[in-house]
Amino acid sequence: MTDRRVTSACIVGGGTAGWMTAAALANRLAGLGVRVRLIESEEIGTVGVGEATLPHIRAFNATLGIAEPELMRATEATYKLGIEFCDWGRIGDRYIHPFGNYGPEEDGIPFYHQWLRLRAMGDAGRLDDYSYPVIAAEQNRFRHPASEPGRVESSFGYAYQFDASLYAAFLRRYAETRGVERIEGKVVDVALDGEGGFVRDVTLADGRTIGAELFIDCSGFRGLLIEGALQSGYDDWSRWLPCDRAVAVPTESRGPLGPYTRATARTAGWQWRIPLQHRVGNGHVYCSDFISDDEAERQLVDHLDAPMQANPRRLRFTTGRRRDFWKRNVVAIGLASGFLEPLESTSIHLIQDGITELLALFPDRDFAAEDIDEYNRRMALHFERVRDFLLLHYVATERDDSPMWRHFRALTLPDSLAHKIDTWRTRGYVVPYQFGLFLPPSWVAVMLGQRLMPGAYDPRVEMIAPDALAAQAAALRAEVAGAVQATPDHADYIRRSPAAAGLAA
Repeated sequence: MTDRRVTSACIVGGGTAGWMTAAALANRLAGLGVRVRLIESEEIGTVGVGEATLPHIRAFNATLGIAEPELMRATEATYKLGIEFCDWGRIGDRYIHPFGNYGPEEDGIPFYHQWLRLRAMGDAGRLDDYSYPVIAAEQNRFRHPASEPGRVESSFGYAYQFDASLYAAFLRRYAETRGVERIEGKVVDVALDGEGGFVRDVTLADGRTIGAELFIDCSGFRGLLIEGALQSGYDDWSRWLPCDRAVAVPTESRGPLGPYTRATARTAGWQWRIPLQHRVGNGHVYCSDFISDDEAERQLVDHLDAPMQANPRRLRFTTGRRRDFWKRNVVAIGLASGFLEPLESTSIHLIQDGITELLALFPDRDFAAEDIDEYNRRMALHFERVRDFLLLHYVATERDDSPMWRHFRALTLPDSLAHKIDTWRTRGYVVPYQFGLFLPPSWVAVMLGQRLMPGAYDPRVEMIAPDALAAQAAALRAEVAGAVQATPDHADYIRRSPAAAGLAA
């Protein structure tokens, strides 16, 4: 049998996407004799403003054998229990989308149905009071999950808030130690073979040519290979997610160190706040149809809570995805594959999805059409499910105080999201997905947090006597409150751990 294994891979572009890919290939393909090279140019630079992650990043790092304290020291990371949303349902509202569920199930019935019945009985308490990560985040406390099952301190996940540029540098060191070759240079030409239209090699500005059997496009918004050379095409989703610009700026750290990211709705977009050990990342994502660049920057600067450490930086983008994430012998990962605004910290996760699916379907030199089709099908679902979840934040609202919010109130939704909302409105049922990042508790957090109330709850909760239901709820609230009181302050927890880096004593 002829050996058809891929023996060479070339990653075009560095940054978070490029070095995550390089590190994963170096780790998972070790021993197979695959030569991995990465081309990047210091002249071009990277976007590098993404700083918030989701719990899945821990699995990625663990697969690479990366110790959490080492990662946190290298990236000035803090812990993250969820995302706080301010002014989304109504101005003045706030809620936290936690990395965990609300209360225990009862005979397979999600706890929020019990809360809906309590609400119908006149209990005005918050669903948040039954969530350990929400209450801990509100009090700026953190601990690692307890190992004993059944305790409220064991029923949550966590992620990191880190400097994405430092994360890329950390993974570069990891990858180069394991044999990845970094090539400094700017790609100026792409050559295709004359037979199948595959990428044969790329030419650098100094005249060098770099060939490979597999190319991975991490060149950012340009999509140098997937679009520039292979013309994959792009599905523009700005009719649903019209925000097309952002302005970002770091500030000094002031006040308590929150273990959560904040997203505050504005008149024409939203503002992020992400606390790291050594600084705070801030930005304003907005729609240029409804606000000027200068006014968007003024809104951001006016709402900062500490002095700026640099001048604001402006970015432009078009939400959507490539029609083909994988075409011929090129796979696009990161911004080269598409872009969705970072409202739920999904940018790095979509990089992780792209890498995971590539490793699961890693090709040989025949590049089977069936594998390519399956990769494209999976990645399309990953992107579409995130798109729907982001759009939910904009349409599950009572706001109509500016042209942008009125635009969303009149919007025709994708069928997939319309079905999800309609099913929820009827009786509080969340349609589960086979593919999709966000599980039902995340949808519940946003829909209830933004006042999208169902018309009914699961009738099986009527089997619980009212007095028993109220007593169980009171006991759970007390258990959560007590557990949080015993949880250390977030900043102190980091200072006392090997994860401390730039956090002042």
